[in-house]
Amino acid sequence: MKEKESYIKVNRLFVKLVNQQNKLVNALRFYIVTKLKIIIMKFSKRALIKLKNKNKKLKPRQYNKLKRETLRGRIKGTSERPRLSVYRSNENIYAQIIDDSSAKTLVACSTLDRSVKLNLSAGRNCDAARLTGETLAELSLKKNIKKIVFDRGPYLYHGRIKALADGARASGLQF
Repeated sequence: MKEKESYIKVNRLFVKLVNQQNKLVNALRFYIVTKLKIIIMKFSKRALIKLKNKNKKLKPRQYNKLKRETLRGRIKGTSERPRLSVYRSNENIYAQIIDDSSAKTLVACSTLDRSVKLNLSAGRNCDAARLTGETLAELSLKKNIKKIVFDRGPYLYHGRIKALADGARASGLQF
């Protein structure tokens, strides 16, 4: 009895498949075409960054994220040589020294700190960034951190980012 029931079920399935053969073939064609499109459209992160100027399909936020990820893949901080990470907003600049192996911030400084803010008229110029770098270097030397790796993030090494790096170098950090 069980053999007969299974035979009937298999037979019904076979009849359904024969009746819907065209639908299955079309679905299979669509599946193959979409897979090929996905394979063709896969680009590496570097290729996407290079293509950014040619086709404007990448939104600025996606572009900055790709740019940051490619740089972050090459720069890693260790306990012997932590990473100096920089964030620049329109009004202020923030810097912190991070040990990536333990994922902890060792030292942090910004133009919002009281010691830096008292000596400044505005927080958005190169002088403020240089003073922030000098203060960060002094704080890190107190914690016996002398050698670091500079991580500029998605920003160009120019202007306030360069001023912060120069200030940190002038005060004794090595990178």
